[in-house]
Amino acid sequence: MENGSAISTLGALAQSTRLDVFRLLVRHEPDGLAAGDVARQLDVPQNTMSAHLGILARAGLVRSERHSRSIIYRADLDGLRGLMLFLVKDCCAGSPELCAPLLAELTPCC
Repeated sequence: MENGSAISTLGALAQSTRLDVFRLLVRHEPDGLAAGDVARQLDVPQNTMSAHLGILARAGLVRSERHSRSIIYRADLDGLRGLMLFLVKDCCAGSPELCAPLLAELTPCC
């Protein structure tokens, strides 16, 4: 990942509703949710939700798949992994013991 992509991805998450959408979709992996269900659960109008989902998709954080009349959205965990690796790639200037607490905290939630 390059700086521009990371900035785009972080920018997509730097808005309250989009951050809520992404976290909701992560909780519903691997099944995902229909766009209407996402809008209902977050109490956001469907047309507004479509715009938020589009921004997240362009940032590589969500992917969609059509199932008959519904579009199912899923968190793109590869996109999240890429962002996280970009952020910690040069972690602690080559001193892995300094990053150990961060890794230990991430391990149980994944």
